[in-house]
Amino acid sequence: MSLFVIVTFMVLAFLGMPLAFSLGVSALAGLWLADFDLSILAPRLLNSVNSFPLMSIPLFMIAGELMLKGGIMDRLIDFANAFIGRVRGGLAQVTIVSGAGLASVSGAAVADASALASTLVPSLRQQYGLGFSTGIVAASANLGPIIPPSGAMIVYAFMAGSSVSVGGMFMSGVIPGLILFVTFMVLCWLIAWKRDYPLAGHPITLANIWRETRRNFVVFLMPVIVIGGIVAGIFTPTEGAAVGVCYALFLGFAVTRKLKVADLPEVLLGAAKTSALVGAMIAFASTVTFLFTIDLLPMKLAGIMQGMTDSPFVFLCLIAIMLLVVGMFLESNAAYIMLVPLFHPIALQFGIDPLHFGFLFVLNLVIGMLTPPVGVVLFVVCGVTGVKMGELVRESWPFIAAMYAVLLLCMLFPGLVTWLPESLGY
Repeated sequence: MSLFVIVTFMVLAFLGMPLAFSLGVSALAGLWLADFDLSILAPRLLNSVNSFPLMSIPLFMIAGELMLKGGIMDRLIDFANAFIGRVRGGLAQVTIVSGAGLASVSGAAVADASALASTLVPSLRQQYGLGFSTGIVAASANLGPIIPPSGAMIVYAFMAGSSVSVGGMFMSGVIPGLILFVTFMVLCWLIAWKRDYPLAGHPITLANIWRETRRNFVVFLMPVIVIGGIVAGIFTPTEGAAVGVCYALFLGFAVTRKLKVADLPEVLLGAAKTSALVGAMIAFASTVTFLFTIDLLPMKLAGIMQGMTDSPFVFLCLIAIMLLVVGMFLESNAAYIMLVPLFHPIALQFGIDPLHFGFLFVLNLVIGMLTPPVGVVLFVVCGVTGVKMGELVRESWPFIAAMYAVLLLCMLFPGLVTWLPESLGY
């Protein structure tokens, strides 16, 4: 039955059916093959998405879009320029800093890629050419799902169940996210030095740094309030996302004064579309997972894995290889929804810390968003800037290699992932 469901899904997806509906038809076909009463499908779909924690996904999306509409990108660029504008590859460094700042308020790589590409590529292109400029933007956008808050981590925590909390997943990404941020900065400097890109930007002065820090202090309070409130237990992730929406409205209307009432319908519609897509995939995947459970697929996979190796590290390597292939061909949300219920329990049987495995799982699929042929971030950047896919991929490979290096580092040293959440009680 499981094989029939998997093959049906792969065939439909290959033929071009949207992934959510491919899952739905596969689930219906599996129920028919197993001779279940098809009337159980509707209540199962409803119950799977009738979840308070899932509301945090559209709320974080709304908060991020409101910050972008409210002119947050201009402020992030000015802030980054004050610190590192006058160094080798300065504008590239500014892009990385802006991407990290945007990640701390949006948590979505696709939205970040669109914002960074439309805002920074025209200036980057004048100094570095289109290829390197778009490669930097794509890499910077990929910080979105790693630095909290992260929509990907929310989906993972929901699909993994009670053994993983959203707050714990958020904190697991802090140290690796900072390592990746610094690695990107160093990589940009090395490439700029090797290609002899000229110095640009205004001289770095303490007066300018102080002015931009004071001007943007209220902006950077948002991730502190939202993430700090979740970690401190003041409110749940869903409530924290709602606080983020309120704070973004305050910034847009009262601080930057660039947000208009006319912008709100577009923001709400965009969040509704994306949330509906994720919700549909979760709903249909719940039935597929139900069929896999009845067929004892998780137990069979666990037995196969344990028969191949009894080493947790080798298991993590096998999962990384599998997710490398999956990430090249399958949209990341679909991968979380389909694969987390299968492999998360197996990781627990190997004695792997659930937060450690969860972060590695997310990072693997985030790298897939930057990897052809179905890297969604690549398509967004190409669509906004007009760069050819081959040129973008060629300039993105150093950053992809850096992400894999950080992935390997986190596999070898689990404390990089688990130390902070454990110190905070997760």
